[in-house]
Amino acid sequence: MFAISLGADGAELRPLEPWHAEEYLAHIDRGREYIGRYIALAERATDLASARAFLQSYADKAAADSGRLYGIWQDGVLVGGVLFRTFDAASGTCEVGCWLEGAAAGRGLVTRAIRLLIDWAVDERGIHRVEWMAAASNTASINVAKRLGMVRDGVLRESNLYRGVRHDMEIWSVLAPQWRELRASGRLRPPRAQQ
Repeated sequence: MFAISLGADGAELRPLEPWHAEEYLAHIDRGREYIGRYIALAERATDLASARAFLQSYADKAAADSGRLYGIWQDGVLVGGVLFRTFDAASGTCEVGCWLEGAAAGRGLVTRAIRLLIDWAVDERGIHRVEWMAAASNTASINVAKRLGMVRDGVLRESNLYRGVRHDMEIWSVLAPQWRELRASGRLRPPRAQQ
């Protein structure tokens, strides 16, 4: 198994796999309220069987080359994750996403991890368009898209029914040539790791 350092603050990015189900469930339980504010991820893991099933669904996606799931560990504790929610190498498009426990928010962990995912998708897999979707009210998520140099493509008005309320969803994206230009120009800088 691999681990990629996310900086000097003890944060690592690693595959998040079915054998992590107990650790994943404990993480979701710690952050259930915070994580569930905008996304249904917390509702998909309510016990060990459902946590394992969720992780297995991404193991199956990875085997089919249609998605991937990675955990963010801080000092050996799972605190969040990033994913390719969709991945279509044939069409050159994918969608990235994230989640974090509240205690891990504001440290730049997601920005650093998503940057690694985009680098891999563009450089290794030839992905042309990387998408990011977020509820219009999810300022933290939208700020990640901005830090990554993404462009706001538009708003899907009231497209997401979540907890009985319709939410506007913003679509952001970065294209491979734009990503390469941002990296080469030095305008794309990952946030510093907090000490």
